Amino acid sequence: MMVRADTRIPSATALLLKEVRDCTVCAPYLPLGVRPVLQVHPAARILVVGQAPGIRVHNSGIPFDDASGDRLREWMGITREVFYDSAQTAIVPMGFCYPGTGKSGDLPPRPECALRWRHQVLEHLPNIKLTLVIGQYAQAWHLAKLAHSGDKSVTSTVERWQEFTPNLIPLPHPSPRNNIWLKRNPWFSQTLLPELKALVSQALA
Repeated sequence: MMVRADTRIPSATALLLKEVRDCTVCAPYLPLGVRPVLQVHPAARILVVGQAPGIRVHNSGIPFDDASGDRLREWMGITREVFYDSAQTAIVPMGFCYPGTGKSGDLPPRPECALRWRHQVLEHLPNIKLTLVIGQYAQAWHLAKLAHSGDKSVTSTVERWQEFTPNLIPLPHPSPRNNIWLKRNPWFSQTLLPELKALVSQALA
């Protein structure tokens, strides 16, 4: 399936995306070089906030182009066509480039990226109805209530998902590495996912 090109994007947003894709601030720290991966259109109604691209996404240039993306789309109850239609779904990770691999998996998103670009990019998304906040780095940035919480773990945050709806939903990472977490927390599939699908449908309606 071909991902839709950026030809429909308004000129101001297209200019910002060009500046983002030309950014080299983190270049000295990126083992595979600079390749920002994001999807933005002012008409988008759903915002997906992940961590940073993995190596497969770095190679393809397509966000969530992996098993994690397959699971995320299943959680949301939408097709690849809707997910990759930038006028419906924006995808803006905390770090736009692949950060490399550490001892226990991919490294955290480079902090320079959010500091330099995040507010500017989000200003070009005025029609967002629902934001999916995936993982600890995204949740630390987007969920202000966590600043007053003693337990900021992903599990604790996702357990409190009803505090953030209907405009935000915190999620664990949909990676296959989280299969054990999903088995240990059956409430996630039983309670949260039906509500997630309903809110996604409402946002896109």
